[in-house]
Amino acid sequence: SEQKIVKAGDKDLDGQLDFEEFVHYLQDHEKKLRLVFKSLDKKNDGRIDAQEIVQSLRDLGVKISEQQAEKILKSMDKNGTMTIDWNEWRDYHLLHPVENIPEIILYWKHSTIFDVGENLTVPDEFTVEERQTGMWWRHLVAGGGAGAVSRTCTAPLDRLKVLMQVHASRSNNMCIVGGFTQMIREGGTRSLWRGNGINVLKIAPESAIKFMAYEQIKRFIGTDQEMLRIHERLLAGSLAGAIAQSSIYPMEVLKTRMALRKTGQYSGMLDCAKNILKKEGMAAFYKGYIPNMLGIIPYAGIDLAVYETLKNAWLQRYAINSADPGVFVLLACGTISSTCGQLASYPLALVRTRMQAQASVEGAPEVTMRGLFKHILKTEGAFGLYRGLAPNFMKVIPAVSISYVVYENLKMTLGV
Repeated sequence: SEQKIVKAGDKDLDGQLDFEEFVHYLQDHEKKLRLVFKSLDKKNDGRIDAQEIVQSLRDLGVKISEQQAEKILKSMDKNGTMTIDWNEWRDYHLLHPVENIPEIILYWKHSTIFDVGENLTVPDEFTVEERQTGMWWRHLVAGGGAGAVSRTCTAPLDRLKVLMQVHASRSNNMCIVGGFTQMIREGGTRSLWRGNGINVLKIAPESAIKFMAYEQIKRFIGTDQEMLRIHERLLAGSLAGAIAQSSIYPMEVLKTRMALRKTGQYSGMLDCAKNILKKEGMAAFYKGYIPNMLGIIPYAGIDLAVYETLKNAWLQRYAINSADPGVFVLLACGTISSTCGQLASYPLALVRTRMQAQASVEGAPEVTMRGLFKHILKTEGAFGLYRGLAPNFMKVIPAVSISYVVYENLKMTLGV
């Protein structure tokens, strides 16, 4: 806190504050505190009560009880009225460098560490300070590196999922052990990582486009808050995810084709892309685009809703002396919410993969999304829409754990 105050007020960059610089810092900080006070004072009566604190935090997606809000009030209330006027608010916060409420609850955001190799659609939000100091790109690099390691470690399960989604049926009931045996027999141990190269390669452009789109959409929404409310985050995150996915979708198709290829079929990614372009045309790179876009909404919505619900339930029940849920609680909430999001959007993901793979499967007819749904339900029943779900769920916990450990180590290395 002391370093932040000195850094904010030190105009001549001599590493210390003289009286004039200190006064200037206090005047500037007081203006910011006045803005936060006004945003909390919903009734415009010059006082903040417990209900207004509850409402303000609820707008930011944090639910607290009135008793908890009263505890916050007591820490600032000097005259025992159970309300805070401007003088009490200013005196309490004047030598505290936090500029707004979202900064206080920043560690409650849904972070990039929850990478399970699917399309996470709600990007990180960064404070003004993180954006000005360049910390945001270090977070993104750390998240991208963690995603790359996590995806590489769980790639065999990911390839098995794709094979089961495309080839498994009632007549060909592919199991996990049988699937791995089949892959190793056909192409050796290295074949377990087919399609992983492009899966890792698409992390960087997807993250960058998603982050830039998210920032622009936030400005378009026109919110005056640094961090969005839950429904705004869902809207902005879903739109940013859709823009990013549209931009890198040909890479998704390539990933599926590379994962399904037989030994010696293609010499590499470029050869695969040339073959698709030559035989099927440019439209082939957007097969399965519609179910992919439709899948973003339930995935993002359920993932975010379950995450917020679990986190707030834990805070209500167990947060007595601290409002920080802690790493393991956030990891558990993220794992469960991501699993629920995948479960809801899985049938659309399966149909997308089958549409992407159509020309690579011998004798497979060209069918629409609706036709494919009808065909699967008719020939395999509702269970057919969940082929490959077992290896998909098996990779969630190791993927989250690996990406978290790598993310934390990369952050330390990059000086975050």
